[in-house]
Amino acid sequence: MSEHLGTRVENSHAPMHTGSGDLHVTIGTQLQDPDRPTFRRLADDHLAWLKKVLVAPAGMGAARHKLTDTGTVILDGPPGSGRTSVARVLLREYDLGTGVFHELLPDEEDELSLSNPAVVGIGDRLLLDLSAATAVQWAAARADLSALRKAVHEQHAHLVVVMPYGHPLEPDLQHYRIKIERPDGLQVLRRHLRMHGVRYEPASAVTAFLADPRPMREIADFADLVRRARDVAGTDEDFAQWCITARKARNDRRAEIAALVAKLREGPQRALLITVAMLHGAHADVIHQAAQLLLHTLKSPPDEQPLLQRKDLAERLTEISASTGPDGHVRFMELDYDAAIRAHFWDHMPDLRQPLGAWGARSVESSDPYVTRELRDSLVERLAEQYLRTGRWEGLGSLAEDWGTTTASRALLEAAVHALTCGLDDPAHGRSFRQWIYQWCAHRQLKGEFAQVLVQVCADVIAASHPDQALFRLYHLARRERGTTRALQALCNLVATSGRLRRRLLDRLARSPLSPAELRIFLLACDPAALSAPHDNGHTLIEENGPRESLTSGWRAVFKGLPHEVWHPYAERWLHTAADAAPCGDLLLNLLVAAAGRCEDQRGTAFAALYASARAAESTAPHGAARAAAITDRLLQKISAAQGLGQPAAPLPTASSGGTTP
Repeated sequence: MSEHLGTRVENSHAPMHTGSGDLHVTIGTQLQDPDRPTFRRLADDHLAWLKKVLVAPAGMGAARHKLTDTGTVILDGPPGSGRTSVARVLLREYDLGTGVFHELLPDEEDELSLSNPAVVGIGDRLLLDLSAATAVQWAAARADLSALRKAVHEQHAHLVVVMPYGHPLEPDLQHYRIKIERPDGLQVLRRHLRMHGVRYEPASAVTAFLADPRPMREIADFADLVRRARDVAGTDEDFAQWCITARKARNDRRAEIAALVAKLREGPQRALLITVAMLHGAHADVIHQAAQLLLHTLKSPPDEQPLLQRKDLAERLTEISASTGPDGHVRFMELDYDAAIRAHFWDHMPDLRQPLGAWGARSVESSDPYVTRELRDSLVERLAEQYLRTGRWEGLGSLAEDWGTTTASRALLEAAVHALTCGLDDPAHGRSFRQWIYQWCAHRQLKGEFAQVLVQVCADVIAASHPDQALFRLYHLARRERGTTRALQALCNLVATSGRLRRRLLDRLARSPLSPAELRIFLLACDPAALSAPHDNGHTLIEENGPRESLTSGWRAVFKGLPHEVWHPYAERWLHTAADAAPCGDLLLNLLVAAAGRCEDQRGTAFAALYASARAAESTAPHGAARAAAITDRLLQKISAAQGLGQPAAPLPTASSGGTTP
């Protein structure tokens, strides 16, 4: 790590300073730019955009009513009809500030089965997208749907299932099935164009494009091409010409690009061609420097000609069908030419792939003022596109790991996050990336700042739609981290968003012996205020049998495995909360006493230390010493009862007085 920051943390939601001397928490290079929108914000923005451009298909109104009336709807419809978009928009409409959005993935690591009631939290919005499921997967899901629907109903949640088209559905589930029909293609195109600020006019290119039924995604992509064609068009071009340009950009250009590359025999020409394709729209200064950097990366010999005898950039750009605009930025003369060139070099010069990753890293780290955050993101996306397009997702993962391991610069760490985000967001390879990230978090040795990259990806990307998977990946990072608390803090922030996630974390901690690192995770996860706060159903976590048993096991492990001075601040907060959390105050005290009572041969020491914490907590009680003293008396009564004693005649010995048995 390249930067270190010593600090003392003394609040209940962070690592606590509990002994003498300073507590040094290594923070390292910070990834998150305060001005940079988080992935969650971007995901929310994308969903808002989806709602604006969605043309409600036939059946959407019925689906909305079914979801309102029953909490469950099963969407059926042909591929390309917009089923998954409808599902996401419907669930967004039920975001009432409680629960979380959760895409169910029952066959992935650390995901609960659909029949497990713990998969649903109060007010959750659940998406089960089985549109691409096999017959076996669909049969398994149908077998669990009754149990899942029951949990959804009990938790006042909402569930949308997207079923595979043409597959069977049992009679008892037909009540929830709504058929989604493909909306009119022209209406969809006009809606997208209007949202892009493009006024629609009748055009033969549009008629030809819509002559065949198109999936909704293709229509959206075409509308975006028309928008981009308008942005680069001359003043004498109109809507009809923009559409012609957009249609041409969709053509197969492999032969055309191959012929162009064959004519450009010199290394500098091809380096410039690749650079413009990878940094399309960048300032001419950036293009020039990046092309030189690519030649250097490839160890090409330098140009020996005198400077004034070399071709200038304008002439060289003309040779590759590119030019510099009035704004000083370089673009190809034809729309989407850059994408075709990237695909050509990636497919036909595979030895370029590894050097392009190294060149991309150095380009991202450039301090040139024209290398903006948007340009860096675009470069990463264009590299990721090639890996994913050709099914080489492992190469993209390795590239991100290299970037996060070999540097501590924020620009390259953010590039590593962005590369993994592209992989996670890819429909074909997202699952593979989630599994690989699990292996990194749980088992692999992490070097450099790559752990920080994984924390960011889990907390900000995976958690947006798969909070359970984010939970356990952050748990593994937190139990393995040394000299830093970023994963631990991210884990605590995540469980604070959902009682269901806190319940799952406590259950995981209770199911195995706890290391010192896991004991500290437990102490931060068992926030007494959150445990005693009522949910929408009026109940609290500490009133539930499962969490209460997990908490008792955890506190027992704390009493047996950590020094009193380490756990005292957390017990102190429990005692303060007990004084103000009626009717849960007694439950909090009961749990601490029960945990101490399970400490076998250390039982007396645990009781004495717990009583000592209560006496010490009186001086820091926010509600006054009198109420705190009453809690101490109440605790002493419970300890006496646990030992089979009557009303205590004298106070317990403190942990420092040498007494071990009350």
